[in-house]
Amino acid sequence: MSDIRIATAEDQVLLDKEAKYCSYGDTVHYIEPPRIFSRCEGSYVWDTEDQAYLDLQMWYSAVNFGYANPRLNNALKKQIDTLPQIASQYLHKGKIELSEMIAVDAKNKFGLDGRVHFNVGGSQSIEDSLKVVRNATNGKSLMFAFEGGYHGRTLGASSITSSYRYRRRYGHFGERAQFIPFPYHFRGPKGMTKEEYGSHCVQQFARLFETEYNGVWDPKVGQSEYAAFYVEPIQGTGGYVIPPMNFYRELKHVLDQHGILMVSDEIQMGFYRTGKLWSIEHFDVQPDVIVFGKALTNGLNPLGGIWAREELINPKIFPPGSTHSTFASNPLGTAVGLEMLKMTSEVDYGAMVMAKGKYFLEGLQDLQKRFPVIGDVDGLGLALRCEICGPDGFTPDKATLDYMVEEGMKGDMVVDGQKLGLILDVGGYYKNVITLAPSLEISYPEIDLGLKLLEQLLVRATQR
Repeated sequence: MSDIRIATAEDQVLLDKEAKYCSYGDTVHYIEPPRIFSRCEGSYVWDTEDQAYLDLQMWYSAVNFGYANPRLNNALKKQIDTLPQIASQYLHKGKIELSEMIAVDAKNKFGLDGRVHFNVGGSQSIEDSLKVVRNATNGKSLMFAFEGGYHGRTLGASSITSSYRYRRRYGHFGERAQFIPFPYHFRGPKGMTKEEYGSHCVQQFARLFETEYNGVWDPKVGQSEYAAFYVEPIQGTGGYVIPPMNFYRELKHVLDQHGILMVSDEIQMGFYRTGKLWSIEHFDVQPDVIVFGKALTNGLNPLGGIWAREELINPKIFPPGSTHSTFASNPLGTAVGLEMLKMTSEVDYGAMVMAKGKYFLEGLQDLQKRFPVIGDVDGLGLALRCEICGPDGFTPDKATLDYMVEEGMKGDMVVDGQKLGLILDVGGYYKNVITLAPSLEISYPEIDLGLKLLEQLLVRATQR
């Protein structure tokens, strides 16, 4: 185990300036002193001392296709030299063709006609989806969302994000959400299979509609004030919790019975993170709205958007000017998004991601057998979780995971003579879950390397 790392003189100058001039409102320093990075490529980033770190979180799954992906970078460079910018009220080819690709894909998969609307990022696209939903439901502003769910930190998005810390000062604005338990089987009641627990959670939700005394249904007129249920098919910030395969199908049946829309938030799990373009595809349901962002442009340009079915978003019901952003559908972002979809259509990307995810999960399961502090591992594609617990294998142990994160950022582990650091992301209801989102381009030797580095961190943590 190494000593505490000290910032270089050059880095310290920058850190002093940050302390004086930068807002900390959008900043969380997981380690002290924080690292300052200078370059990136593939699955790696390098700090100002040229120390390499294997990144297993890839900018919260925004860089699904690897840092400095040559093909996607070149698409951006080409667009810069042709049409780098144009006001969003004017058309350009990229906006139309990217919309077509997403809408045609949805028609093929869900059997629904729909349209695509762009904005500059995930939270902003959640805001647009709230407008579409309210507009299509005669102004209803009550929503359902899940405990552990995360949809962003703009005002509307905070309102449907379950973290009270995020909502306490800002979130009660316009929309309000009722938060419903998610089928988090590892922390659910004992004695049920995963599928049984999923059905149990749906049955508890359905009880809200049984009578006027259960809370959300007026049987005299057959109406509810709730407009939509916002779901992350795989919970992201909540700890990459993967529900049983029967869950959303049963939930959607209840929603359809009561005229409540399903909005699938794919901002973190979309674009093949789980082995499919949209993670909701695993669950055999038809969403009414899909919200996307992050990996659409591999992190090269802030661009997100929504797909909504035709009845909700056609120009008669959602007319021009319903919402607007100066940089929405900008040509740099749409050019990269188009190239990404073309790239992933040329090979069986889903099969590749599922095979790598299975291999990585088997490695995590082996670590779980050897380290009792790992209470649970799970994964779908390359969205993987590793829950760190106390000696009983269940009690959340945030302190141990914090220690592992700090040790990984020291950059002093050695594998096969190579000195490396390891970047991990922390998630979960108790902040005790390693949420693993490696590059989808990660090689099998790099997966092996990541597992060896994780093993070293676990050894340090259990022997400290």
